[in-house]
Amino acid sequence: DSNCSLSQLSEKLGMTKASLFRLMATFESHGYVERSHDSSEYKLGMAAFEVGQKLLARMTLLQKTRPVMAQLVRQCNETIYLVVRRDNDALFMAMADNDQKVKVVPLNGKRFPLQDCAAGRALIAFNETGKDKSTEAELCRSRGYCIDRDGIGEGSTCIAVPLFDADNSACGSLVMVGPSFRMDQQRIEQQLLPAMKAAGEMASARLGHIGHGLKSKPIGAVPS
Repeated sequence: DSNCSLSQLSEKLGMTKASLFRLMATFESHGYVERSHDSSEYKLGMAAFEVGQKLLARMTLLQKTRPVMAQLVRQCNETIYLVVRRDNDALFMAMADNDQKVKVVPLNGKRFPLQDCAAGRALIAFNETGKDKSTEAELCRSRGYCIDRDGIGEGSTCIAVPLFDADNSACGSLVMVGPSFRMDQQRIEQQLLPAMKAAGEMASARLGHIGHGLKSKPIGAVPS
């Protein structure tokens, strides 16, 4: 039985009924628990279920992408991040680090407004096709990547490619972050972008995506 009375919760948690009642009332107001109409028993609410589902989805995303991130670091020796959307921010969720002597300050756990970084703009461009018709979004979709310089800090360059799940939704982005002096246009075009796009497709396949969620055109010139 998933239901639990206030007395049972009080005993298990070592809290007084009065304190616990106030706490449960707060949870109930936010939908995390529900109380039976004909008793004082509580059960998990839909909000708690939704939070659990999101957590499981993100854990699966991390589990499936970590090997690809590690391979990408070995291939390019630059720091790679898994980035997901959190409300109106891009959350740098996990990091695979490199062994370079000069690095950008670690961003693991950091959040940036979606429009302020390539990682966030990639999530917007590929999840809001038809809604965001800006030149930048259309360019991002046609190329299959977003890139920025100084978006997360002066002297940094970010390259972001989208990750697609089985529903063809952009569930996250793979992001390469490095000092701009090491990521010149020739290296980006010849080494980094091909590696990033291949890694994005590989990670998406591991997430159950069938086919390509983007229409890539030849790399061409990368904006400075």
